Amino acid sequence: MASGVQVADEVCCIFYDMKVRKCSTPEEIKKRKKAVIFCLKEGKEILVGDVGVTITGPFKHFVGMLPEKDCRYALCDASFETKESRTEEFIFFL
Repeated sequence: MASGVQVADEVCCIFYDMKVRKCSTPEEIKKRKKAVIFCLKEGKEILVGDVGVTITGPFKHFVGMLPEKDCRYALCDASFETKESRTEEFIFFL
């Protein structure tokens, strides 16, 4: 907060919605956000239900949504496997 920039309430709501994994029906899971790109004008998002249907490579698609010469903030719900286990982490990008 030293910069004086405050996070909009909508951004906090999106973060908490992504963080909560209590979706009980397949339709609710499909509507859960997989990645969100924040901008002062308009944001973009990828929904879990689009992965494997209209989006085959979610991370490549996510990177393609980023502008080449402009700043964005983004939150991505990443899933990956290690030798020991399958892991899910939130990754914040600037």
